[in-house]
Amino acid sequence: MSSPANSTPSGSLTPSLLADPSKAHLLAPGQLHHSGSEQSLHRIKNVPGYTTPVFKGKEEQRAKVQANVTAKGFIPRELVANEVNWFYAHLGIDDTYFQAESVDMISDHIIALFGAKVLAYTKHDPSKLVIDLEKLDENTGATFIHTSSPGRTAVEGPGATCESRIDELFLDKSTPQNAFRLETYRSQGSISSTASQQLRCYFVTKCNFPEKLPAETHADRTDIRAVSDPVFLEKASENTLEIYQRVMWNVETRYGPVIEVFEVEGSRERRLVIGYKMGGTKKFFSALSNLYHFYSLYSARKYVEQFSNGITIISLYLNPLPNSNAPPIEHSIFQVMKEASLLYCLPDNPFFYAGDGPNGGHAVQEATYAYCGWIFAQHFCNRLGPAYLALKNILDESNPSHAEVLNDIKRRFREETFTRESIAQVIHAHADLINLLYVNFAMVHYPSSDQASQLMPTLSYQRLQTQLPLSDQDLHDKIRKTVPNKHELQVLESFLIFNKHVLRTNFYQPTKVALSFRLAPEFLPEVEYPKKPFGMFFVIGGEFRGFHIRFRDVARGGIRIVMSRNRETYSINQRMLFDENYGLASTQSLKNKDIPEGGAKGTILPSLGASPRLCFEKYVDAVVDLLIPGRSPGIKEQIVDLYGKPEMLFFGPDEGTADMMDWAALHARERGAETWWKSFTTGKSAETLGGIPHDAFGMTSLSIRQYVLGIYKQLGLREKDITKVQTGGPDGDLGSNEILLSSDKTIAIIDGSGVLADPAGINREELVRLAKLRVPVAHFDRSKLSKDGYLVVVEEQDIKLPSGEIVLDGTDFRNTAHLRFKADLFVPCGGRPEAVNISNVAALVDSEGKPNFKYVVEGANLFLTQQARIYLEKRKVVLFKDSSTNKGGVTSSSLEVLAGLALSTQEYVDLMIFKDGKPSQFYENYVKDIQQKITENAAAEFQCIWREHAHAQGTKARTIISDELSSTLNSLQAELESSDLYDDATTRKNVMSRAIPKTLIGQVGLDTLLQRLPEPYQRALFSSWVASHFIYKYGVNGTAVDFFHFVRDLAL
Repeated sequence: MSSPANSTPSGSLTPSLLADPSKAHLLAPGQLHHSGSEQSLHRIKNVPGYTTPVFKGKEEQRAKVQANVTAKGFIPRELVANEVNWFYAHLGIDDTYFQAESVDMISDHIIALFGAKVLAYTKHDPSKLVIDLEKLDENTGATFIHTSSPGRTAVEGPGATCESRIDELFLDKSTPQNAFRLETYRSQGSISSTASQQLRCYFVTKCNFPEKLPAETHADRTDIRAVSDPVFLEKASENTLEIYQRVMWNVETRYGPVIEVFEVEGSRERRLVIGYKMGGTKKFFSALSNLYHFYSLYSARKYVEQFSNGITIISLYLNPLPNSNAPPIEHSIFQVMKEASLLYCLPDNPFFYAGDGPNGGHAVQEATYAYCGWIFAQHFCNRLGPAYLALKNILDESNPSHAEVLNDIKRRFREETFTRESIAQVIHAHADLINLLYVNFAMVHYPSSDQASQLMPTLSYQRLQTQLPLSDQDLHDKIRKTVPNKHELQVLESFLIFNKHVLRTNFYQPTKVALSFRLAPEFLPEVEYPKKPFGMFFVIGGEFRGFHIRFRDVARGGIRIVMSRNRETYSINQRMLFDENYGLASTQSLKNKDIPEGGAKGTILPSLGASPRLCFEKYVDAVVDLLIPGRSPGIKEQIVDLYGKPEMLFFGPDEGTADMMDWAALHARERGAETWWKSFTTGKSAETLGGIPHDAFGMTSLSIRQYVLGIYKQLGLREKDITKVQTGGPDGDLGSNEILLSSDKTIAIIDGSGVLADPAGINREELVRLAKLRVPVAHFDRSKLSKDGYLVVVEEQDIKLPSGEIVLDGTDFRNTAHLRFKADLFVPCGGRPEAVNISNVAALVDSEGKPNFKYVVEGANLFLTQQARIYLEKRKVVLFKDSSTNKGGVTSSSLEVLAGLALSTQEYVDLMIFKDGKPSQFYENYVKDIQQKITENAAAEFQCIWREHAHAQGTKARTIISDELSSTLNSLQAELESSDLYDDATTRKNVMSRAIPKTLIGQVGLDTLLQRLPEPYQRALFSSWVASHFIYKYGVNGTAVDFFHFVRDLAL
């Protein structure tokens, strides 16, 4: 689509925007502070980064400790002085410990150390001397002291879990209101004169931040001293403060981690400093130890500092392990730096074998690749195969009972063929093949212009060169000959499929927050996915996984967060995530039939307990990595692009993301999408970002209403005589607007709060009151009910209805209430998908075969299954399905996108964003244009379906006609997009002048609009308008001659 390559990083904005403080949120961070050097110095003096304050009361304390240890009597009296003296003078524990601990605690630690020595002596092996001292309080902090071998990750003993516990108990839970800092160092001395082991000491303390708000310096940057813990300020050197200050400023202007390496003059020590937003990742501190140990490095000291502005900075003092065969630290430190960004994305990776070193096991890159392949295999190994296909061909899917059997079998196949555990076992069992598969992946996607490799090939590049890269065929043959069974073969083949279909990835971006892959969808089997998507994005983060599927180049759809109540639900959601995404995108493409954008959908599945907001932000940032070319060396660099064309996606709100669209649009702006940030998301805030809210203007309800009014008109009905049942109450968008727009006799409304029913007709004034307040039916004034009316809320039990029926449970009653009422009209405006399905649809027909409703206008998405719709239509119900009736919302969003693409940033700010809480005249006129287009499109489609049904003399269900209309429209639109009809200037201009709202043309001018709108978008707009107006006029069976006449008229 339009070229993100042409987007420029956010530069200077026009003075009017800068001058308006209410528009400050539109400024990309970092725009106002380009003075001064942004580049950190990467060589520092060989001086301590922290100073340890001298504990003046140390000698006095030592005397008290000696007396205390003697009094306890465990250590022989004549040895006490020597043990205490060794602990204080030779062990190498600094004064931080002695100042923080009590006499009793130090005494206990000395006795514990002595006891460990005695135990080791009885085993006649000094290496068995294990020290494990610990004091822990989750509210105030902790001290851990244990034996530790430098440069090795402990797999047993106290060191094996210490750092992961610190992550879990303190660092991962830290917030600006309740944060913990960490100091850890390796003691300089040995445990005793006979044992050479060193101690590792960890001190976790609660931060005590200043109460006053942070001061700002340099326009909008935080002064580090204003947000620091006083203990940190006391200990940190000026140089450390300067380094951390620069890192903090960079974190404030960037979404992902900031990673810097500093060379210490006159030594081989390197200091790795990593800054990120607090809570941005979990288990990261402990994962970093595994990483540098892999390259035979050890840390002399490590610090984790927290700041009250929500920033975390980790500092590691790394040294090479003596007498090691590992690559020199001068090379390996850059590898650690690169791989730290992968660890930030996936810190808890079961395929990273810590401690094996560079010559064995998986490095972080190979392990991360294994993890991504593991997730990919979970979704795409569980294919249904030839047995399912044979059964599908025998059964009749239009037969409801056959369809149900087929669905059950499909679900069973998906659950039982490949489990997460069985796929992981295969990956663990074939580490050598996974490494070869990684090389196959990396030889394609490893960027040749890598900055570090220009100076010297990176270790990952060297690792690639030591492996002989096999061709795809040779690699497949090797896998086939190596693995013992078809199950394992299929898992490893899925890695090869993954490799062959990745077109772009941010895997090798220097900084990122989640991993993203643009996949070619050709590997999807046609039997399961008959309609091939145009493009797929696959996103993997430490807390989530997600997909984005679109069916045309220019496509739009909502981003849905799929929440899981418990582990069982999460497991089901994991298995079904891609299929749900595919189904939603496919349905969206039916609904998007008369707008430029085809159907698309994104889904995000957070892990249990993960923050949905964090998952959404990481998902968006990772996708944007693949839409905007990297231009910042060391931060965002060029990636290998096998797709070769710029892409642009349009996101909308869906379940769980309605309040996140503003952030996504502004974030795209910050990332440099100057030309398309305004159109990147729909559903933005009206006042602050110029969004056009569907509910405030009744956009979706307007199209639903056209179908209701169409039925009345065609059948000569009076609305006030019609009885109606509605799901979705006065608190919802569709429910409230349906109440406000109608004047029928509503006898029942069912919403999340309960069931409101009155056979005499629910009091209209009271309903309107609730709809205007946007509150559920539970707030209905019961005094307004007739003697036969009732309100049952979900919390109630054992309620007696006026008929004498007893309702045992309000929730159960609510869940099936839509199946119990009879009326002329049923308008579902809310409720769960598939609330009416083949298992329960028979309840909507009485014992004499008469349906409960004469007319059904399906406002809520997927409220009825396809089989249920056809079942009702066979029984003479006049039914219009969701993809036709509720498309008003997508039309509104489409025209919101158009405004974002058509207006410059300054025009957008002036015309679309409210001033003093009020919209501009342009905004109000544009909204009216949108409402008119929605009404025209809905009425035209209604007439077309009604006409086609009459033409078929009722032999074809309206549901089928609606689907045929959508697919015919989409097919014609696709043909027109690739035809030369668009190239005829006169026709093109005539169509565009009708397709673009007149308010927009009047403001900008048609010629300017045609220069600004990206060509793929113009083609889509042209073809969608031509296709929809032709089909609505001539029907699905319009002939070539009809089309000729239609096009000829356009050229006039």
